[in-house]
Amino acid sequence: MSKKVLIVGGVAGGASAAARLRRLDENAEIIMFERDEYISFANCGLPYYIGETIKDRTKLLVQTPEAMKARFNIDVRNNSEVTNIDTINKKVTVKSKTKGAYEESYDYLILSPGAKALRPNIPGINSDKIFTLRNIPDTDAIKGYVDKKGIDSAVVIGGGYVGVEMAENLRERGLSVTLVEAAPHVLAPFDSDMVVMAEKELVENGVNLILNDGVKAFNEINNQIEVTLNSDTKLNADIIILAIGVAPDTSFLKDSGLDFGPRGHIVVNEKMETNIDGIYAVGDAVEVIDFVTKQKTAIPLAGPANKQGRIAADNVAGLNSTYKGTQGTSVIKIFGLTAAGTGANERTLQRSNIPYKVIYVHPVSHASYYPGAMPMSLKLIFNEEGKILGAQAIGYDGVDKRIDVIATVIRLNGTVDDLTELELSYAPPFSSAKDPVNMAGFVAQNVLAGRTHVLTWKDIEEYSSEDYILVDVRTGEEFNNGHIEGAINIPVDDLRERLGELDKNKTIVEYCQVGLRGYIADRILSQHGFKVLNVTGGYKTTSTLNYNPAKISSKNINKSTSNYAAFTIDPDTQAVKKDKFSNGEYDKELDACGLCCPGPLMQVKASMDDLKDDQILKVCASDPGFYEDIKAWCKRTNNELVDISKNGGNITAFIKKNTSSEAVNKNMSAFSAKDNKTMVVFSGDLDKAIASFIIANGAASMGKKVTMFFTFWGLNILRKHEKISVQKGLMDKMFGMMMPRGSKRLKLSNMNMMGMGGKMIRKVMKDKNISSLEDLIQSAIDSGIEIVACQMSMDVMGLKKEELIDGVKIGGVGYYLGEAEDSNVNLFI
Repeated sequence: MSKKVLIVGGVAGGASAAARLRRLDENAEIIMFERDEYISFANCGLPYYIGETIKDRTKLLVQTPEAMKARFNIDVRNNSEVTNIDTINKKVTVKSKTKGAYEESYDYLILSPGAKALRPNIPGINSDKIFTLRNIPDTDAIKGYVDKKGIDSAVVIGGGYVGVEMAENLRERGLSVTLVEAAPHVLAPFDSDMVVMAEKELVENGVNLILNDGVKAFNEINNQIEVTLNSDTKLNADIIILAIGVAPDTSFLKDSGLDFGPRGHIVVNEKMETNIDGIYAVGDAVEVIDFVTKQKTAIPLAGPANKQGRIAADNVAGLNSTYKGTQGTSVIKIFGLTAAGTGANERTLQRSNIPYKVIYVHPVSHASYYPGAMPMSLKLIFNEEGKILGAQAIGYDGVDKRIDVIATVIRLNGTVDDLTELELSYAPPFSSAKDPVNMAGFVAQNVLAGRTHVLTWKDIEEYSSEDYILVDVRTGEEFNNGHIEGAINIPVDDLRERLGELDKNKTIVEYCQVGLRGYIADRILSQHGFKVLNVTGGYKTTSTLNYNPAKISSKNINKSTSNYAAFTIDPDTQAVKKDKFSNGEYDKELDACGLCCPGPLMQVKASMDDLKDDQILKVCASDPGFYEDIKAWCKRTNNELVDISKNGGNITAFIKKNTSSEAVNKNMSAFSAKDNKTMVVFSGDLDKAIASFIIANGAASMGKKVTMFFTFWGLNILRKHEKISVQKGLMDKMFGMMMPRGSKRLKLSNMNMMGMGGKMIRKVMKDKNISSLEDLIQSAIDSGIEIVACQMSMDVMGLKKEELIDGVKIGGVGYYLGEAEDSNVNLFI
């Protein structure tokens, strides 16, 4: 007796289930219902059709009802919405565009209803200028609107995959684009230390990026729509793309008796069976098991949906197939950049209380001596046993295949040892003899074996600055071109001869550019009796972490050409527009592609030494850091950066040798610009605290490095307002009770009048639109001002770190004196 199988929903899960079932069972009666006109389309390609990278709309249509009927003998009923399921009598109710309402019986039912775009109840959200993107009709509506004359600007709400892809494609169409994300970063599957590279690529290609800010309201004004953010920032655009996420489209199943997860996803077992016999569910609407953490989750991806559809069909046909979980392998194009990841990220592991270790490597895509080698950044996450938990990679070439290899190892429950043993294809145009995947394995293997002692930059925050010595083991040239504050420079090649300069009673925290020389330094120092920690990923990782999109986004607002971002005016680094150097004449050419830092800068210096005054060097490089490095190098050496451009991963710079550059080069190692600002805040008075933070924020706005050192009564400014439960002795408790807890309880130095004076000055500040002390403190933290609490004063006054506001660093007088040494202004308040 033949089976009658109904499939609700097409696209990835439903269509793959239908085709697989027919291949397994020629006699089954298979009926597929699709609410819309199109049963199977390339939903991942929709943004690229809007951006006109895909020009032929028909290429988005994977299958048609006619083709499914001809090849698979499947009764496809499009424009037919299933509105109800009677699980007792095994019938569904269908609302058809052509047949009206009717019922259809079934033996087996496969649900693939997918997900719908979220449209929260925000004022003004029903404007016809606000679009979501999930299907072909959505695509047609957006493209038709963008094609209209006079549509020049867009705001994309949401920085997930669809949001980023839409921002890129609208930018490619020539629109001015602002991308708004309520979270601290875009692309949630990536950790913050990796995703900032993607954010930088967006900004450099003209996308105005706004992070940590959500939408409060929409309001139509004339022919545009005004977006009001939670910060009260207002944006105006011709079109809004709403891409804040999706929810399972399962409301029609609420009375069916099916079990649902906390967010409305259908609960299934490993066979994709629901709690009701004969009913299966697949795709974006189901709850799955995270392959790495083994926790329940929902991951809306096309690949897993296809596999789930196939497994459901297998089980309907009597095969015993199981789905072992989703590991979230994904990849995205961001202009010239590729970002890919697999497995768990750090946030997921922390939520699941799973311990892990992290390493970074920064290899190139293929042999560095073969033209076109592009750098990439690869992050590997693993546990104490060496099992791989996740990986992320970002670069311009070869990223996807590295993540695919690691994804395969994860799926086979592999370890870092397996990465080292993989025999991967090699020829100079394609890879290196030691592939980046092997390199990541080697580094992780050394960590687990104790041959290197790594930590991340964020780990350093847990150490007191008095307990370690920060050593930069790069060359003097690299050090002078940019280094971590407080580091001393001992190049790795000089390390053995200069061991006497280091204190064996302190931990040596050392770093190089990407980690390789740091590993060598680690081996030298540890075998000479030093306690050593090597910062994984080196200076390249921290320079990425310190990138702040907000600092350069403002340059890119209201630009209309799709390639303008390659040439931006930057008076601080002497870069000029391309039209001031249009003939492209030069005296010498340097190809530094494939070289990692410091290679390009060293080659530039050597080439410039051979030039005469006013001659021009053309240099091509592929190291991403070179774009900023060469600006700093030219400024410091007084050479003129005539022009700089970026095309994908290739950077081209034209540098003119200046008359005065020789003198500067001779003194390069002694170069030091003492332009920092330090401040000792001794007082805990409200007015003095306000003055301190006004001065500090003013200095920071001028681009100065500012350190505020809080001691004795000044520490009360930094106390949290709420009472924090910490273990203290009697004297410490008494001190805490007598002192004001936090900035809101500070007194004026004069005219306090039992607290009335403080309230009056706060009201006057509010009335005159002057930031409150609390806002000034937050602005200081956001601006990167270093707020340091004196450890000795904290001990005397019985204060613990837990009682201070977030973002405060604990340091001693030695740290303060070191900062003051590099400052030309030092205030005592």
